[in-house]
Amino acid sequence: MNFLSNLLHPGSSAWTTLILAGVIALGLWIGSLRIFVFQIGVAGVLFAGLFFGHYGLTVNPEILEFLREFGLILFVYTIGIQVGPGFFSGFKKDGLKLNAIAAFIVIVGSIAAVMLSRFWHIPIQAAVGMLAGGTTNTPSLAAAQQALADLNPTDPQSALVGMGYAVCYPFGILGIIITMMLLRLVFKINVADEEHKYNKIDRAAVSKIEVMDLKVENPNLAGAKVRDIPAAAGVVISRIQHDGRLEVALPDSAIEIGYLIRAVGSRESLDALRVVVGSPAKIELREARGHLVTSRVLVTRREMFGKSIAELNAYHYGVTLTRLIRTEMEFAATPELRLQMADVLVVVGHEDAAAKFAQQVGNSVKELAHPHLIPVFIGIALGVLLGSIPFQVPGIPAPIKLGLAGGPLIVSILLSRLGRVGPLVWYMPPSANFMLRELGISLFLACVGIKAGAKFFSLLTSGEGLLWFAGGAIITLVPLILAGLWIRVQHRTNYLSICGLLAGSMTDPPALAFANQMTSSNAPVVAYAAVYPLVMVMRIIAAQIIVIFFSS
Repeated sequence: MNFLSNLLHPGSSAWTTLILAGVIALGLWIGSLRIFVFQIGVAGVLFAGLFFGHYGLTVNPEILEFLREFGLILFVYTIGIQVGPGFFSGFKKDGLKLNAIAAFIVIVGSIAAVMLSRFWHIPIQAAVGMLAGGTTNTPSLAAAQQALADLNPTDPQSALVGMGYAVCYPFGILGIIITMMLLRLVFKINVADEEHKYNKIDRAAVSKIEVMDLKVENPNLAGAKVRDIPAAAGVVISRIQHDGRLEVALPDSAIEIGYLIRAVGSRESLDALRVVVGSPAKIELREARGHLVTSRVLVTRREMFGKSIAELNAYHYGVTLTRLIRTEMEFAATPELRLQMADVLVVVGHEDAAAKFAQQVGNSVKELAHPHLIPVFIGIALGVLLGSIPFQVPGIPAPIKLGLAGGPLIVSILLSRLGRVGPLVWYMPPSANFMLRELGISLFLACVGIKAGAKFFSLLTSGEGLLWFAGGAIITLVPLILAGLWIRVQHRTNYLSICGLLAGSMTDPPALAFANQMTSSNAPVVAYAAVYPLVMVMRIIAAQIIVIFFSS
């Protein structure tokens, strides 16, 4: 400490940079260490900050406050951009049931935190931190900090939020895994059997895109055009072979008896087409003579964003679009599908025609990798403005605000869902999103840890700290166990999906990694992804509600 003080003036920009860089670097290293089957990840920055704060390595409080809030804004904005496109789709089919259970977990945990505060006489600031730590949800910690700052910027109790989080976070991770193991023991679950059952249901439920070659045998189709073929809904006809020649199947292309066609679509749609057209072809089209190419084209031009497949008018270029690939999922390129940035189109046509079409939609990896900063800062500005607007809620004497955690989050979800406004495209490359998100949360946790470090270790070794730890265990285990038992008994939900649900309800990647180690199935990942967006938003809002309604 003396050496650093002599070298750099405490309070200077160089000192602030050195301390924060040291906290973040040390914390990320701690987070990368594997403890049994999990890692604490970016939460290690908080513990490094506590260590620095304990030994008096602090920075100017005003600078600390600004960096904490700026990191929070970056973090919640990029979270919203990430989860926005899939936020509403999570409420379809089984996702509705999973999200209902996940919402139950959030609500029960929040109620438990408030009850512990009342009956165990724990300050509400500490209780909401325990809720964030016991559920391993850092954004809710950020939301609680911001809500407290909005209510009373000089509240001396605000540091208790970070302390409660740090005390309860380790068991938060372990508690999810304990619940998974407990459910497996109680229901005597055989993971291999659960995997087999899930894969059987998954194959029946998911319409995978397939290819079928057919010979035209229906006399009613003689002279018909491709666009007029009955039962072709949901199917794309890409090629036609006749007289040893291979041609692109355009909407106005005519077919005759004996022609061979290649169709792309789901198995159900292809079977319906086969009944109308004829029998499967004996010679695969790729073995026939022709000069057609199949290429993949990346959608990167802003003007293409939001357009339907029909609006691309691909047949004017002499090409046919067979598939659309989005986030590793394939769809038949049916006319009503609308494009998003970074979609991949599978194009069939002659090489020069395919190249011209590629220019039309962009096909520029460089453009895709380049982040558009103007939409980012416009979105952040709109989020800050929304978060600053006071809302009057019945029963609350003073108006409330969404704050710097809620405003940017809601705006980014809506903008990413909207996709584009004029020349502004609300798409952020995954690498850029990850970089800004990690930078934001690292700054936030470093500042929280440094501020709370002076009193943390004395609290941890006291009876009060042990009480908080026990309360965090209750917040973690009770909602998870109740939800796990209910969804298994009442709905007979697959165990692997339950594990993904539990991990997603805590937005906890280490728990998801533990679940994935049990199976080669994607069941945990699917359930995790289905509930993650709603849970993330609910936990942020729940933390703010607790602070607003129950802090005095």
